[in-house]
Amino acid sequence: MGLFNRKKTIRLNPDLPKDFSDKRSQIPDDAFKRCPNCRQVLFRKLVPADYTCPKCSYHLNFPAPERLFWLLDEGAFTQWDGDLMACNPLDFPDYDRKLQGARALTGLREAVITGQGQLDGQDLAIAIMDSRFIMASMGTVVGEKLTRLFERARELKLPVLIYACSGGARMQEGILSLMQMAKVTQAVSRHSQAGLLYISFLTHPTTGGVTASFANQADIILAEPQATVGFAGKRVIQQTLNSRLPDNFQTAERVLEVGFIDKIVARKDQHSLLSFLIQAHSTKEVANESLSNRSKG
Repeated sequence: MGLFNRKKTIRLNPDLPKDFSDKRSQIPDDAFKRCPNCRQVLFRKLVPADYTCPKCSYHLNFPAPERLFWLLDEGAFTQWDGDLMACNPLDFPDYDRKLQGARALTGLREAVITGQGQLDGQDLAIAIMDSRFIMASMGTVVGEKLTRLFERARELKLPVLIYACSGGARMQEGILSLMQMAKVTQAVSRHSQAGLLYISFLTHPTTGGVTASFANQADIILAEPQATVGFAGKRVIQQTLNSRLPDNFQTAERVLEVGFIDKIVARKDQHSLLSFLIQAHSTKEVANESLSNRSKG
């Protein structure tokens, strides 16, 4: 009894300076993190540029700005609609504070960055979602930015690449959030009808309304290793069915087995594969235009 109720006493080394505790408290909270896979402690400044665990190669959460810098040619990105910000259309309690907190945490105005960039000198329209911003949930501004992305890409005749991730529709915006599924889907359809390439990259996690709409409308659907891909959450499905699901349920590897995606690609191979796919498609477009001009002549 005494053993468990006894107050713990922490004895510091007497040789330490008196202000040691004050200095210790100044260490930033985000100075290090733990790999979810192997539990290795990782100092953020030592994490590789592609945000993979140095010990087990697990694909860590990749902030959108860093992913852009890592993937695209240096200095070749122009952001589109960066001034758009969500409001609180339904006066949902505490939503304004949550938005402010997400902006302070990430330095972003919304859960997706969109714009035009270059990959090995090839122009493309790109969107990268960031799960740090309210789990990359799809609200009205996310839907609007993605719709504008496809519309502008169609005007400029650019291929579209989206790195998708999301916890689903943003419940604080209710039906307005769910409407974005149909809105973006229509923009994707018009882009496809124009004969333009769309590549979707599913990252961890890609769930809910994003999975059920634009994330799986692409010509080519890729995924990162061990990413969660699905609609409803695993625990929700287990409770509904009252049965245990396989350990690999909703993993990218399992989704690949059933033909839901085309390929799983590790980050070390993504740049070269995406460059090849965009180049192959643009070569086909050039050939088709040449044949069309010859037939007209």
